[in-house]
Amino acid sequence: MARLSPSDRRNAIVVAALAVARRKGLAATTVRDVAAEMGTSSGLVHHYFESMDDVLAAAFAQVAEADLARSAAEMAAADGPVAALAAFFRTYAPADADWAFQLWLDAWAEAARRPAIQATSRRLNLAWQGLLEKTIEDGVAAGRFAAADPGAAAWRILSLVDGLALQVVAHGTTIGRDDVERWAASAAELELGLEPGALGGRAG
Repeated sequence: MARLSPSDRRNAIVVAALAVARRKGLAATTVRDVAAEMGTSSGLVHHYFESMDDVLAAAFAQVAEADLARSAAEMAAADGPVAALAAFFRTYAPADADWAFQLWLDAWAEAARRPAIQATSRRLNLAWQGLLEKTIEDGVAAGRFAAADPGAAAWRILSLVDGLALQVVAHGTTIGRDDVERWAASAAELELGLEPGALGGRAG
């Protein structure tokens, strides 16, 4: 293999792990799989990561942090808290075949058994909740939202979106992306005292 810096080598391992996980799922991805994907030995993987759990946590973090950054940027660019919240629903709800959200589901399933993945999942989930909470606080301060506890409201909204999205990814035809975005936005409108349709949510 070409000579790479330690950071580039670690990233190459993570990229290989993601390629395997996309085909086999996070739980079924092994050191041997990753080494084979790279055309190298398992020893190289162990040289840069203490355990396979650390490899998988880094792979999950790479995808999830990119998703978070993308949503945060769109929300920050929005014209006010209502538009920012609408941007959250538009960017967070997964498409029917969204592999990134499938990775989230895999990570949640593995978190109870893999401490490194659990720590990464917890950190990122708190970051998503914090992003929502700040948006709700801004809306309350601007007189646009009604929420006695913005933090709790953020958890309820995030949990609803995650639960609906799980139905999309796990069951395929049960509900679709449009349902997730519409129903979650409608629930957020009720949660925050907005007029129906303010976030794009409509009954259906």
